[in-house]
Amino acid sequence: MRQKKSENQPEASSARRRLLDAATRLFYEGGIHAVGIDRIIAEAGVAKATFYNHFPSKDDLVVAYLEEIDRLGRAAVAALPKQPPRKAISAIMGRISEAVTAGGWRGCPFLNAAAEYPDPASPVRQAIDARRAWYHDSLENLLAEDGDPAPSVTASLLVALSDGLLESAYLDGAESVPALVREAVARLLDRR
Repeated sequence: MRQKKSENQPEASSARRRLLDAATRLFYEGGIHAVGIDRIIAEAGVAKATFYNHFPSKDDLVVAYLEEIDRLGRAAVAALPKQPPRKAISAIMGRISEAVTAGGWRGCPFLNAAAEYPDPASPVRQAIDARRAWYHDSLENLLAEDGDPAPSVTASLLVALSDGLLESAYLDGAESVPALVREAVARLLDRR
């Protein structure tokens, strides 16, 4: 039986969205552990009870934050035009250039969160691991389609390359990243 929509549901969705938007901005700008629940609640303009109605704990909010970023990334990859595997890999890796040169880059949100949550059994790390597995598997499938003799190994190299480029853009500056992405992908794929 389908449940009747509550009159409070649009408001609840709006409050959840405001909480998630505030958390996304604050976590990325200041770090997850450095940002308290009270600050997120104040920035979102909701009551404490509303926060706990949507997120039973701060870790639940952190997981939702990471899942939201993951969902947006997957959607962006899915929206890429259909193209041969090698070009698709280049386009996926090219998203790194787009992300780091858009302004305000402070490192990969998944790597930043992983640094703050070292326990691999935590729900936060599981959300990070799910994202990384999807990314690796996406690249591995394209590499296999392209005839790579060791697609899993090459995908692991591309993931490691991605991690390095994302952090290098923050530490060393984003200006050189687009050229590095193109050069690294070309060298790695041409040497297989």
